[in-house]
Parts: sequence; C-alpha cells; structure tokens
Amino acid sequence: MARGRRQVQAISARLAAAEALARVATGRSLTAALPAVLGQVAPGERALAQELAYGALRWYPRLCWVLDQLLERPLRRRDRDVHAVLIVGLYQCLDTRIPEHAAVSETVAAARALGRRRASGLVNAVLRRCLRERTSLQAGWQALPSARYAHPDWLLARFREAWPANWEALIEANNARPPMTLRVNRRQRAREAYLGELQCIGVGANAHPLAPDAIVLDEPVGVERLPGFAGGAVSVQDAAAQQAAVLLAPEPGERVLDLCAAPGGKSSHVLECQPALAELVAVDLESVRLERLHENLRRLGLSARVIQGDAAEPGHWWDGVAYDRILLDAPCSASGVIRRHPDIKLLRQAADLDGLQALQKRLLAAAWPLLAPGGMLLYVTCSVLPMENEQVVRPFAAEREDVVVRMIDAAWGQATDHGRQILSGESGMDGFYYACLVKQ
Repeated sequence: MARGRRQVQAISARLAAAEALARVATGRSLTAALPAVLGQVAPGERALAQELAYGALRWYPRLCWVLDQLLERPLRRRDRDVHAVLIVGLYQCLDTRIPEHAAVSETVAAARALGRRRASGLVNAVLRRCLRERTSLQAGWQALPSARYAHPDWLLARFREAWPANWEALIEANNARPPMTLRVNRRQRAREAYLGELQCIGVGANAHPLAPDAIVLDEPVGVERLPGFAGGAVSVQDAAAQQAAVLLAPEPGERVLDLCAAPGGKSSHVLECQPALAELVAVDLESVRLERLHENLRRLGLSARVIQGDAAEPGHWWDGVAYDRILLDAPCSASGVIRRHPDIKLLRQAADLDGLQALQKRLLAAAWPLLAPGGMLLYVTCSVLPMENEQVVRPFAAEREDVVVRMIDAAWGQATDHGRQILSGESGMDGFYYACLVKQ
C-alpha cells in the first residue's frame, strides 16, 4: 500500500452481513448495501458474508419473530446494529450447517467489534437460549403465518387472493436459493458448444428446455470461472427474462425501443438475437444504472443508442420517428424475483402498489404513440400480482380502438386474459408477466 494512504481495517463476514442488514433496514437495497461493505472483508470470507446477508433477509420475518420471543425487553431504536447482528446469529443457528460453537462465538465477536456496551453479552445469551429452545421455537412459528412462511402478512394476502391454488408453491420458491442461469451469446457460441466448454472445466450445467439460449448451472460459480465471460460469450440472466427477446422477435431493418432498459440484459439479448436491426434505442432515467448498461454493451461487443430520459415524458428525448417494436419493462413490486432479492420483503410495502400501478399505466400510455402502425409493444414486469399486470393491460386495451392483444402461445407459464404469467419457481424460472399489444 502506498505511503500515507490509510489502510481500511478488515471486518468479519458476520459483521459485514450485519452492516448490510442494518442498511437495508433503513431503506437501501441489498444490491447497493452489500458491495459497500464487502470491500472491507478478506477475500476468503466474502462468500460467507454474502450467504449470511442473503439468508438472513430470506428468513427475516421469521427471525424477527424468534428474536422477539428471546428478548426480555425490546431493543431501542438506536440499537439497529445490535438487532442486525442478532438476526445474522439466529440465521446461523436455525438455518445453516455452521457448527453451533462457531455461530455463537464468531457472532459474539462481531457484536464486540461494534464497540457497544453489553452488546456481546446480550448476543451470547440470546443465541445460546435459541439453541436450547430451538424445538419449541420451531413449533411456535407454525401458528403465525408471517413467521411460518417468512413473508409479510400483506404480501401473503395478495398471493392467496391472486393464486389460491398456487400460493404456497410460490412462497416456497421465494424462500429457495435461486439457480444461476446463463444466456449464451448466439453471436459467439452455440449453446451446445458452450455446455461442452463448461464440462471441460468441471462445471455441471444443463440446457433450459424453455429458453433457447439459456443454461442452468448445477451450482452457482463466480463469473470469472465462466469461459469467455469477459469477452461477452455469456451473461447471467434468468430464463424468464430471456423470453422477452424471443417474444419481441424484431425483423432485420426494424427500429426497437427499450424503455426502462438498464442494466441492459434484455437490450443485449435483443441485439444478440437480431444483429441486423436498423437501431436499438435504450432509455432509462437513472444515470448509475445506465453506466451498468454501457458496461454490459461493451463487454458483449454490442452497440445501441443510449438515452438518459424519463420514459413517461418522451417529448423530451424522442426524435419523432416511430418504432417497429417497443419493449416496456415497467417498474414494479418485483414480487416475482424475491428469491433473488429477499430484501423486497422489507423494502416493499402494500401502500407502494397503487403508486406503481399508476406509473405503469402512465408509461404504457406514453409509449403507445411512439409505436408504428402494425408494430408491437411488449409489456413486461417481474411481478406475479395481477394489479400490476392484467389490471394495467386490460383497461388500456379496452379504452383504445387501435390495440389488438396478441395471445402468447408458449410452453411456459399460464395464459391470462391479456397475456401470460410465469409464477416464481415454475420450470425453475423467476416470476414474470408478458403481454403483446399490436397497433392496428
């Protein structure tokens, strides 16, 4: 290290996971919170820190209930960091194979590192009591739905109402570790050839039966182990998200608009599938997310016209030339990707849904005039809630004479009145909704 530069003191995996949890509790996403602390963790401990953070959030509603049973008095609001350490410790005791003595001693050490008076003693007492009373705690949470299913009550109610025959399977999928799915860049490799490359380095994988470019790994691996990743041979993308480019199916010479495009997975797939486009325009509001889109395009060797702008206000950036295909990947509750983003259980609230639906309707109405006659708009969400899907598309199609709903005939998901819904975990995929709207 250069002289004069202050060295950052390394922190343990437990403390890093707890710090990430504490930041999520204040409203930050785990995607933003975890990288901010992982840099302080020794490289050999980072995988454990990530596992503890994701796992603790996956079971957070249950772990909070357990903690309430074990505390003699509630923690104060200013003790959010101690609360986070306790949640990480309880996760280790109840949901991992980490030896009990290590789970307790290492978490106590993390509490001691907080510098909070009596924190380590409290953590030690709570975790040891948890281990002694584990059987009775497991029986107790069965009676409380939010603890039993590890989901907030409002979300459980929405799932039951929307999918009365499937809601328990949907929740089970949400609480499972997601598979790592790749998208093979068909410009560079055939899928079968890439499966052979993985086999040569000892990475087990299979072709996904319902997505032509998708490969599902037997176990997640770091992208640095993937052959050709740095050169754009593959990307990480769930098979459900890969259906977008297949459904959009642009022809050579067409102009495609991707709204709410960052970080660019779907834009990139469209360009890989149809190299003879006249142009692909990718629009997103957030500059930070657009940086990731630019990075993905560079790695894959693809080009697009990228615009920072509000998809709901196209008058500020549209050139007046209609598009043949529009992909609207609308902001949503992300209720279909909870297994990948368990922090949604904390960050999303029932009150958010009305605002999200209003935004989705506004985006759809703003995008439609940009579509050429005979063109198709593909409406997409990673939600399993009808309020964001059918209840957005249905009134839009009913109010306009120039909208024709093209029904999706596919081997995946289930048909709805205006589109097709994949529920979380179906065929190993994330939860997604698709609707194809053609302009007469």
